[in-house]
Amino acid sequence: MLPGLEPAELPADAVEVGRIHDAWGVKGWFKVLPHSASPEALFSSRRWYLQPSERAAKPAFSGTVLLRIREAKDHSDAVVASAHDIDDRSAAEALKGARIFVPRSSFPSTADDEYYWVDLIGLAVVNREGVALGHVRDLMSTGPQTVLVVAYEEDGKALERMIPFVAAYVDQVDLPGRKITVDWQADY
Repeated sequence: MLPGLEPAELPADAVEVGRIHDAWGVKGWFKVLPHSASPEALFSSRRWYLQPSERAAKPAFSGTVLLRIREAKDHSDAVVASAHDIDDRSAAEALKGARIFVPRSSFPSTADDEYYWVDLIGLAVVNREGVALGHVRDLMSTGPQTVLVVAYEEDGKALERMIPFVAAYVDQVDLPGRKITVDWQADY
Protein backbone atom coordinates (compact mmCIF):
# COMPACT_ATOMS: atom_id res chain seq x y z
CA MET A 1 0.00 0.00 0.00
CA LEU A 2 1.15 3.53 -0.70
CA PRO A 3 2.59 5.59 2.15
CA GLY A 4 0.04 8.12 3.37
CA LEU A 5 -2.88 5.71 2.99
CA GLU A 6 -4.31 3.71 5.86
CA PRO A 7 -7.14 1.17 5.75
CA ALA A 8 -10.38 2.67 7.04
CA GLU A 9 -14.10 2.13 7.35
CA LEU A 10 -16.23 4.31 5.09
CA PRO A 11 -18.30 6.56 7.40
CA ALA A 12 -22.03 5.81 7.40
CA ASP A 13 -22.76 9.36 6.17
CA ALA A 14 -20.08 9.34 3.44
CA VAL A 15 -20.89 11.13 0.19
CA GLU A 16 -18.89 10.77 -3.03
CA VAL A 17 -17.72 14.30 -3.89
CA GLY A 18 -15.16 13.80 -6.65
CA ARG A 19 -12.39 11.81 -8.28
CA ILE A 20 -8.63 12.14 -8.41
CA HIS A 21 -7.87 12.96 -12.03
CA ASP A 22 -4.08 12.94 -12.17
CA ALA A 23 -0.83 14.10 -10.62
CA TRP A 24 -0.25 17.87 -10.63
CA GLY A 25 3.34 19.05 -10.55
CA VAL A 26 6.31 17.13 -9.15
CA LYS A 27 5.83 17.53 -5.37
CA GLY A 28 2.99 15.05 -4.83
CA TRP A 29 0.04 17.34 -5.56
CA PHE A 30 -2.88 15.88 -7.46
CA LYS A 31 -5.74 17.27 -9.52
CA VAL A 32 -9.31 16.53 -8.42
CA LEU A 33 -12.44 16.64 -10.55
CA PRO A 34 -15.24 17.58 -8.13
CA HIS A 35 -18.79 16.34 -8.72
CA SER A 36 -20.12 19.78 -7.75
CA ALA A 37 -19.60 23.24 -9.19
CA SER A 38 -19.21 24.39 -5.57
CA PRO A 39 -16.73 21.93 -4.05
CA GLU A 40 -16.78 23.31 -0.47
CA ALA A 41 -16.97 19.80 0.96
CA LEU A 42 -13.51 19.08 -0.49
CA PHE A 43 -12.12 22.21 1.17
CA SER A 44 -13.81 21.72 4.53
CA SER A 45 -12.66 18.15 5.19
CA ARG A 46 -9.08 17.18 5.96
CA ARG A 47 -9.95 13.48 5.94
CA TRP A 48 -10.83 12.06 2.54
CA TYR A 49 -11.85 8.46 2.18
CA LEU A 50 -10.76 6.88 -1.10
CA GLN A 51 -12.00 3.86 -2.97
CA PRO A 52 -10.35 2.60 -6.16
CA SER A 53 -11.96 3.41 -9.48
CA GLU A 54 -14.24 0.64 -10.65
CA ARG A 55 -12.42 0.84 -14.01
CA ALA A 56 -8.85 0.60 -12.67
CA ALA A 57 -6.94 -2.36 -14.08
CA LYS A 58 -4.39 -2.48 -11.23
CA PRO A 59 -5.40 -0.15 -8.40
CA ALA A 60 -2.69 1.02 -5.99
CA PHE A 61 -4.91 0.03 -3.05
CA SER A 62 -8.05 -1.96 -2.34
CA GLY A 63 -11.07 -1.35 -0.17
CA THR A 64 -11.47 1.97 1.58
CA VAL A 65 -8.47 4.01 2.70
CA LEU A 66 -8.06 7.27 4.58
CA LEU A 67 -6.03 10.08 3.02
CA ARG A 68 -5.08 12.96 5.31
CA ILE A 69 -5.22 16.19 3.32
CA ARG A 70 -2.65 18.90 3.92
CA GLU A 71 -4.18 21.50 1.58
CA ALA A 72 -6.92 21.72 -1.07
CA LYS A 73 -7.58 24.77 -3.23
CA ASP A 74 -9.24 25.99 -6.42
CA HIS A 75 -7.05 26.01 -9.49
CA SER A 76 -8.45 26.94 -12.89
CA ASP A 77 -11.22 24.46 -13.77
CA ALA A 78 -10.47 21.97 -11.01
CA VAL A 79 -9.29 21.51 -7.45
CA VAL A 80 -5.71 20.65 -6.56
CA ALA A 81 -4.69 19.07 -3.28
CA SER A 82 -1.74 17.73 -1.36
CA ALA A 83 -1.76 15.04 1.28
CA HIS A 84 0.53 14.00 4.11
CA ASP A 85 3.13 11.44 2.98
CA ILE A 86 2.29 11.82 -0.75
CA ASP A 87 5.51 13.63 -1.59
CA ASP A 88 6.29 12.98 -5.24
CA ARG A 89 4.66 12.73 -8.63
CA SER A 90 4.69 8.94 -8.82
CA ALA A 91 2.84 8.61 -5.49
CA ALA A 92 0.25 11.12 -6.72
CA GLU A 93 -0.08 9.28 -10.06
CA ALA A 94 -0.84 6.05 -8.16
CA LEU A 95 -4.02 7.72 -6.83
CA LYS A 96 -5.34 8.41 -10.34
CA GLY A 97 -9.01 7.49 -10.71
CA ALA A 98 -9.65 7.09 -6.98
CA ARG A 99 -13.16 8.02 -5.86
CA ILE A 100 -13.25 10.60 -3.04
CA PHE A 101 -15.76 10.42 -0.20
CA VAL A 102 -16.16 12.78 2.74
CA PRO A 103 -18.52 12.50 5.70
CA ARG A 104 -21.71 14.53 5.23
CA SER A 105 -21.19 15.80 8.79
CA SER A 106 -18.04 17.63 7.65
CA PHE A 107 -19.84 19.67 4.96
CA PRO A 108 -20.01 23.41 5.72
CA SER A 109 -23.33 24.64 7.12
CA THR A 110 -25.81 26.02 4.61
CA ALA A 111 -27.65 29.32 4.82
CA ASP A 112 -31.44 29.48 5.07
CA ASP A 113 -33.04 28.27 1.85
CA GLU A 114 -29.80 26.58 0.72
CA TYR A 115 -29.59 22.81 0.44
CA TYR A 116 -27.05 20.24 -0.57
CA TRP A 117 -28.39 18.14 -3.41
CA VAL A 118 -27.49 14.96 -1.54
CA ASP A 119 -29.94 16.00 1.20
CA LEU A 120 -32.80 16.35 -1.28
CA ILE A 121 -32.41 12.95 -2.97
CA GLY A 122 -35.17 10.60 -1.83
CA LEU A 123 -37.47 13.27 -0.40
CA ALA A 124 -41.19 12.89 -1.10
CA VAL A 125 -42.69 15.61 -3.29
CA VAL A 126 -46.30 16.67 -2.69
CA ASN A 127 -48.32 19.56 -4.04
CA ARG A 128 -50.31 22.13 -2.04
CA GLU A 129 -53.38 19.89 -2.19
CA GLY A 130 -51.42 17.00 -0.65
CA VAL A 131 -51.24 14.96 -3.87
CA ALA A 132 -48.10 12.81 -3.91
CA LEU A 133 -46.05 13.58 -7.02
CA GLY A 134 -43.20 11.12 -6.38
CA HIS A 135 -39.72 11.14 -4.86
CA VAL A 136 -36.66 13.17 -5.82
CA ARG A 137 -34.47 10.80 -7.85
CA ASP A 138 -31.93 13.36 -9.01
CA LEU A 139 -31.27 17.05 -9.51
CA MET A 140 -30.08 18.64 -12.69
CA SER A 141 -28.48 22.01 -13.32
CA THR A 142 -29.83 23.68 -16.45
CA GLY A 143 -27.67 26.79 -16.13
CA PRO A 144 -30.07 29.40 -14.82
CA GLN A 145 -31.80 27.05 -12.38
CA THR A 146 -31.78 23.65 -10.78
CA VAL A 147 -34.50 21.14 -11.64
CA LEU A 148 -35.86 18.37 -9.42
CA VAL A 149 -36.12 15.05 -11.25
CA VAL A 150 -39.09 13.41 -9.54
CA ALA A 151 -39.67 9.70 -10.09
CA TYR A 152 -43.18 8.26 -9.88
CA GLU A 153 -45.14 5.29 -11.11
CA GLU A 154 -48.30 5.32 -13.21
CA ASP A 155 -50.09 2.22 -14.47
CA GLY A 156 -47.08 0.12 -13.49
CA LYS A 157 -44.69 2.25 -15.58
CA ALA A 158 -41.75 4.12 -14.05
CA LEU A 159 -41.94 7.78 -15.11
CA GLU A 160 -40.36 11.06 -14.10
CA ARG A 161 -41.39 14.69 -14.01
CA MET A 162 -39.22 17.77 -13.91
CA ILE A 163 -39.99 20.55 -11.45
CA PRO A 164 -37.91 23.74 -11.36
CA PHE A 165 -36.30 24.11 -7.92
CA VAL A 166 -37.15 27.80 -7.60
CA ALA A 167 -39.21 29.78 -5.09
CA ALA A 168 -42.04 30.26 -7.62
CA TYR A 169 -42.77 26.50 -7.47
CA VAL A 170 -41.20 25.26 -4.23
CA ASP A 171 -43.19 26.26 -1.15
CA GLN A 172 -41.29 24.38 1.54
CA VAL A 173 -38.41 21.95 2.02
CA ASP A 174 -38.86 19.95 5.21
CA LEU A 175 -35.61 17.98 5.63
CA PRO A 176 -36.54 16.41 9.00
CA GLY A 177 -39.97 15.45 7.60
CA ARG A 178 -38.33 14.24 4.34
CA LYS A 179 -40.82 16.20 2.21
CA ILE A 180 -40.88 19.00 -0.37
CA THR A 181 -44.15 20.89 -0.92
CA VAL A 182 -44.59 22.41 -4.38
CA ASP A 183 -47.05 24.49 -6.38
CA TRP A 184 -47.31 21.91 -9.15
CA GLN A 185 -50.03 19.66 -10.51
CA ALA A 186 -49.82 15.98 -11.37
CA ASP A 187 -50.87 16.63 -14.99
CA TYR A 188 -48.20 19.27 -15.75
